[in-house]
Order: sequence, then C-alpha cells, then structure tokens
Amino acid sequence: MLKIVNKGARSNLPFSPGIIAGDCLHVSGQASVDPTDGSIITGDFEAEMRRSIENLRLILEAADLTLDHVISARCYLGSADDVALHNRIYAEYFSEPRPVRTTVVGVLGTLLKYEIDCVAYRHATRQQAEIIT
Repeated sequence: MLKIVNKGARSNLPFSPGIIAGDCLHVSGQASVDPTDGSIITGDFEAEMRRSIENLRLILEAADLTLDHVISARCYLGSADDVALHNRIYAEYFSEPRPVRTTVVGVLGTLLKYEIDCVAYRHATRQQAEIIT
C-alpha cells in the first residue's frame, strides 16, 4: 500500500512531504520554511532547527503519528559549531528511547542552517518497543 501525505508542512519544490509505504511513513527533508507556502524563513540555528522539527511534526500529525513514532532520523547541519546545541535541542523533541540517527555536518551551504528527514513506524511508538540488552 502506498499513500501520499500531502498536508501538514508543504513545499513549492518538486517532492511529496511524505509517503506511507506499508508500515512506514517516509518524510522528506524539512527545513526552516513557512509550512503553508514553503518560503524559507531564516534565523539563528536554534530557530531554524525548531521550525524544521515543527514542520516534521505537522506531516507526522497529518498521518496520525507523533515524534514518538519516528524510528530513524537524518539531520543535516550547516556548521560544526552547532553540533552541541543540536544535541541539546534534539533531546527536547525526541524522548528515550531515541530514534536511530545520522548527523551530517557542513553540507547545507549558506541557504539553510538545518534540515531533518525521518522514517516513522505506523503501528507503535519507540516507547512500546521491546528493548534488547
């Protein structure tokens, strides 16, 4: 089963905000943009990161999911100077047990300071997962 999630944060760029494929929702990279028209909203790193995660949250909510359903996240930072702040803010949004994560630094050029994409599991939250130790 495939479903296109075309509400929540939207973009004027040529991609779908999210696609449900079977048990998972794949969410396109979300940046610091206006969720209604996709125009870039600049700010300091913290403001751009929080806006990006809020846009991610809007797409998850459009599919009746939450940040707790996220199982994998990829984070893109413009500058290595923001890594410590990124980890602090990220922990505010993603509670334990946290999603698996990849963080790539120095890849956004000068247009953006932060971007995040994710995969969310539709049938349970991370908190409902069996912990293997």
